[in-house]
Amino acid sequence: MPNSASITRRTLLVSSIVAAPAAALAQRRATPQRSSSVLAYVGSYTDASTPAGHGQGITLWRLDLGSGAMSLLKTFPAASPSWLAVDPLALDPLKRFVYAVNEIDTYGPDKTGSATAYTMDRLSGDLTALGTVSARGKGTTHGSVHPSGKFFFVANYGSGSFAVLPIQPNGTLGEAVDVAQDSGPPGAGRPAEGPPGNFSISDHNGPHAHMISSDPTGRFVIGNDLGLDRTYIWRIDLATGKLNPNDPPFIPTASEGAGPRHFAFHPKGRVFYNLYEEASQLAVYDWNPQTAAMTLKQKTPTLSGYSGTNFTSEIVVAPDGRFLYVANRLHNTIGVFAIAPDGRVRWIGEEWTRGDYPRNIALDPTGRFMAACNHRSDNVTIFRVDRATGMLAFTNQYAAVGSPSMIMFPG
Repeated sequence: MPNSASITRRTLLVSSIVAAPAAALAQRRATPQRSSSVLAYVGSYTDASTPAGHGQGITLWRLDLGSGAMSLLKTFPAASPSWLAVDPLALDPLKRFVYAVNEIDTYGPDKTGSATAYTMDRLSGDLTALGTVSARGKGTTHGSVHPSGKFFFVANYGSGSFAVLPIQPNGTLGEAVDVAQDSGPPGAGRPAEGPPGNFSISDHNGPHAHMISSDPTGRFVIGNDLGLDRTYIWRIDLATGKLNPNDPPFIPTASEGAGPRHFAFHPKGRVFYNLYEEASQLAVYDWNPQTAAMTLKQKTPTLSGYSGTNFTSEIVVAPDGRFLYVANRLHNTIGVFAIAPDGRVRWIGEEWTRGDYPRNIALDPTGRFMAACNHRSDNVTIFRVDRATGMLAFTNQYAAVGSPSMIMFPG
């Protein structure tokens, strides 16, 4: 029988997924919580990206839960950390692990994008870099941690590939254990559907992987490729990290040239929402957690009464499953949808972001506030959430951040 020293937090595998909620609850009860504010990290495009951004790396902020004001605490220099993800297990009472993708094409001899691991001090929020590895593709744009805490998935937009990076017992990242290269005919050059006068024509010239994440059970991994108009589905081998194509291996978009970008699941785990960047549409699917079968049940615009070009960017589902939010770039709004019991959505309103080109939106852990990262206007704006109606109200609070790409609340 192994001694206690031989058992690490990473060798718990699936049992860790089951034990984590109880452990996290016990930890919250044992650790005094700061109720008046929460920490947030903002990843930005820097001069390392193409085109160059105005950001300095990862900035640490404190969000006041009364006013919505954001106070800058510290900056951690990094090369275009355009997406951030946190270890979901959180078993250590003193630290967590944070992972960043570096959206570059200059790392190492192969000139790829990269991924960087950090330790996070749970009290101060300080980040300490543990090391960087190749993302095995160019222009790395998205990353997520598997629920087991064993793997970090990355999507390489520039080269149209997905990679699986193992997470070591000490939180560092290992070299990729699998790389899935997308291939196939490009999608239509112009979306067949969308707002009247829509000229959101971009990157249907080959594969462009935009997001990768597991389903809520951790059995399947899903990847969106905007350039090929495909949503890929794999079964993951939890022992090796290898991605095995599901049957079928992908589903096409619900309209030609739609450009799948980001996706989200309903909290109950049986409805899948896919956001189409080029067509400014939201596709709603029934999801079978046993087979990963998707059945389209609704396709709806992310905008109401608008004519012109728009690039829809981000999707957020409220934790109680009652409301869904999308960010619209160029239109510069957050669309608000009510969610019916069967998962279908209904547009109920929108809120101007008070900035230009909202690339990312996120709810804080309490659900009281929503933040919008306005890439081209170099700011993050804060909105109060009415949890009864789902609507947003601007707090008159701006945070100055150069070329913000996304905001993450570690919880």
